[in-house]
Amino acid sequence: MSRGTEIPDVLTADVLTADVLAGASAYDVVVVGFGIAGGCAALEAARAGARVLLLERAAVHGGTSSMSGGHFYLGGGTAVQQATGHEDSPEEMYKYLVAVSKEPEHDKIRAYCEGSVEHFGWLEALGFEFERSYYPEKAVIQPGTEGLMYTGNEKVWPYQDQARPAPRGHKVPVPGDTEGTKMVMDLLRARVEEAGVEVRYETGATNLVVSGEGAVVGLAWKSFDETGYVAAGAVVIAAGGFVMNPDMVAAYTPRLAEKPFTLGSTYDDGLGIRLGASVGAELKHMDEPFITAPFYPPAALITGFVVNQHGERFCNEDGYHSRTSQFVMEQPDSAAYLIVDSEHVEYPKFPLVPLIDGFETITELEDALGLPAGSVVKTLERYNELADAGEDVDFHKAPEWLAPQRIGPWAVFDLRLGKAMYAGFTLGGIRVTVDGEAQRPDGSVVPGLYAAGACASNLAQDGKGYCSGTQLGEGSFFGRRAGRHAARVSSAGR
Repeated sequence: MSRGTEIPDVLTADVLTADVLAGASAYDVVVVGFGIAGGCAALEAARAGARVLLLERAAVHGGTSSMSGGHFYLGGGTAVQQATGHEDSPEEMYKYLVAVSKEPEHDKIRAYCEGSVEHFGWLEALGFEFERSYYPEKAVIQPGTEGLMYTGNEKVWPYQDQARPAPRGHKVPVPGDTEGTKMVMDLLRARVEEAGVEVRYETGATNLVVSGEGAVVGLAWKSFDETGYVAAGAVVIAAGGFVMNPDMVAAYTPRLAEKPFTLGSTYDDGLGIRLGASVGAELKHMDEPFITAPFYPPAALITGFVVNQHGERFCNEDGYHSRTSQFVMEQPDSAAYLIVDSEHVEYPKFPLVPLIDGFETITELEDALGLPAGSVVKTLERYNELADAGEDVDFHKAPEWLAPQRIGPWAVFDLRLGKAMYAGFTLGGIRVTVDGEAQRPDGSVVPGLYAAGACASNLAQDGKGYCSGTQLGEGSFFGRRAGRHAARVSSAGR
């Protein structure tokens, strides 16, 4: 076993000396990690009357949550959806999330959808409001402060036939793609402090402490050269994913090890996940990465067509960017090209998918890219035939994005892994119940242990079905549930 995949030792309470235990502080709930999930868990536990300690390895709060795009995936009829005229219901949201989940856990999806409107209100009660406005363009994130847009595949085949589409990407009302979430985390920190949570920065958990019966009853911590223990009625692990741990990435999600830019903070090293494994918790969906390199905006590029090394189409190009990227990852050598004619091409200011060149003829294009002679000619003829008819019977691309590509020269954008600027993070983690209780392979719970956020497996979406805003949405929602349940359990044990 490599160093980065080592499972921490478990400490048994009955073998720790009386002197050690006597010097340990005791809390009802100890939360590991002050990102969105950990902050929400700590706040709800404290509001439920628990004495709470929150440990954060960094010098400040926020974690990877503060680096995210500012989307919360919420629906079921939120105030923003209603104000902008978008009909939605918990049932339609549920049907959609079931459709895009790899192994849907129906109780979790149902809880998330039925609790989404309440959770929307809880988030705003932190001290901000989502703008009651809608951004209609196809984009990765709103450029301004618009409060709502599509951040998934709701309008994309086959999901549009399985659930009524509705936009559910609720963005924090701050321009840009990171400052908004930082604002939410600052507000969450203020609410956590008001609730009386004790926060220790630059302090991380190193080992879990269990009773003779196997229940988690505390943990060991380290802060620089200082070490110690705390006793706990329950421990909530919310310490992030493992994208920054090369050994774990190589073992579980080797695609992320090849060339993508990793999206994470320094402490997304999988330690929280390994702490869960140390006491017998099952790890789920560890091989599922999120990998993406959006080729839009500009949205006009979606009217083009994407081919692999055989010069053939392989997906509907109007999918949300992570879905299209996952299809690319499945092609030989993870290679693909976006081809757009001169009538429809537009050039982004900051292209994540670089332009290779423009070609006067398709034959010249095939030669330059090393594609089989006549392959793209055949694909283009078929694509134009479908575009003229207004229906993509081959891959079901929506009619609004179908346009004949006949006017040379043709621009080619490079979607190959290692050429396009792919970015990614991990999706797998500790198996948990709907209330965040860590579970063993047989489904039984590890008493006293909870997990939430990126180190837990909750909605179980794969890369093709991922919706932007899920990490913040489910992390905050299930973090709250874990905190409340942990507070109840620890209270019952007092």
